[in-house]
Amino acid sequence: MSFASSYTTLIFDIGDVLFSWSPQTKTSISQNVLRKILSSLTWNDYERGRMSQAECYARVGGEFSVDPTEVARAFQDARDSLQSNEELISVIRHLKARSDGTLHVFAMSNISAPDYEVLRTKPADWSLFDGIFTSAEVGERKPNLGFYKAVISSTGADPSRTIFVDDKMVNVLSARSLGMRGIIFDDTREVIRVLYNLLGDPVERGRQYLTMNAKKLLSVTDNGILLRENFAQLLILEATDNRSLINLTDTYRTWNFFQGKPLLTTEEFPFDLDTTSLGLTVMGSPEDVAHSVMDDMLDYIDDDGIIQTYFDHRRPRVDPVVCVNALTLFYSYGRGHQLDRTLHWIREVLLHRAYLDGTRYYATPECFLYFLGRLLEISSDVYLAVYIKPLLIERVRERIGADGDALALSMRLRLCAYLGLHNDVDLRTLLPLQCEDGGWEIGWIYKYGSSGIRIGNRGLTTSLAVKAIIEMQKRFPSPSSSPSTVPAIPLVKQAYTTAQPPERFLQSKSDSSTNPQLYSDEPIGQY
Repeated sequence: MSFASSYTTLIFDIGDVLFSWSPQTKTSISQNVLRKILSSLTWNDYERGRMSQAECYARVGGEFSVDPTEVARAFQDARDSLQSNEELISVIRHLKARSDGTLHVFAMSNISAPDYEVLRTKPADWSLFDGIFTSAEVGERKPNLGFYKAVISSTGADPSRTIFVDDKMVNVLSARSLGMRGIIFDDTREVIRVLYNLLGDPVERGRQYLTMNAKKLLSVTDNGILLRENFAQLLILEATDNRSLINLTDTYRTWNFFQGKPLLTTEEFPFDLDTTSLGLTVMGSPEDVAHSVMDDMLDYIDDDGIIQTYFDHRRPRVDPVVCVNALTLFYSYGRGHQLDRTLHWIREVLLHRAYLDGTRYYATPECFLYFLGRLLEISSDVYLAVYIKPLLIERVRERIGADGDALALSMRLRLCAYLGLHNDVDLRTLLPLQCEDGGWEIGWIYKYGSSGIRIGNRGLTTSLAVKAIIEMQKRFPSPSSSPSTVPAIPLVKQAYTTAQPPERFLQSKSDSSTNPQLYSDEPIGQY
């Protein structure tokens, strides 16, 4: 699939889109009555050019029991209130200029000939338009299809490559019925965002956002507090392979989640196995250092055989995602067998969907699934893959199309690319979430265990969204609804691999009594 814009034509309504006006006048005619006049059959005929202005004012005066001179004064006040939407017009100008002549801009309005003459006296960049079509000139009004067909015929526009913007839903519906991409105008900023998304390259714009905000890609809580922390910075680095984008706390062995003073928690915050595991795998620490740290980690396993979160026995906390990240570190260095019971528990979490409401420290189901996919990719352990991957594929399939923020969607799409699963549904949902500045909306990745305050990072969301789009484009060059599976796209660069499969996987099934969890009679991937 390609993400280069295919649109060549923009068609805009004028009233209440390119120009605003006020129905409040200095006359006795109320706003409600004025709007009723504008919706009357007489006014519709007037806008089609079927009667003069004087005849129209006289007729509506009779229909609404208003003096025609009062009608004239009311509409003069309305004309005087006209103001161009310079914010939108400047964006249209920018989009057209950067298209190198490939984008054509038109206006299409229900408007009488006298009102259009007045409109053209208003200050605006009228040279922006390649053509302006009025109902008075064409003899048709929106939403009648004849008006649209006349514009299409006159401009030679391809409806499938045309964007139509109007403030009235019925007018947009007609445009859509002819194959145009219809946008209902209700907010200038939102329409500008949609236009940039439809006419720009999401990958290029996302990269520009990251570059423009390099070293400032901070995390933030859902109550607006900025956090300087290492975990998101490491994930951004892993996704972009660009150290210039991030700030990291220099460390030699273990890592702390926070950079500097902790916020919204205890003043002394212990180093944690989660950030440490991520740091050692992303940064590629020396083997002796990594093995030394893993030796220390083995002191933090509880009575159930599950590895803990903190290098602090006073904080006995367990989280499945933390376990997965610790497993990733151990498998990276061929020591996965030392966390067998943790691995078994992780598969039970996966099997029984225990992650569906998030975990103690992670906000969404996708966090657990994403890091589990990362474990499989980094380890390159075929025997681990046999144990986990078929079931992971089933669980990821279940999530396709589920609600989720931009980060959850990006994680899901990257997983689908890695696992070879088609997922046009979530891609279509992710693309419109790109903001005007090129970055994606914030997505929540983790949370404080006690308060539940969520933490997100636009830089992380954007880096994963860009990566997801690239990977989906590479894996599926053209859209497909096929449920088939295709070869995988790596989630991360392979830095360390297990040279030999762990010995426990080489034993025959008849010897599985020593570790029965590894050889369940349940078919893998079933539930």
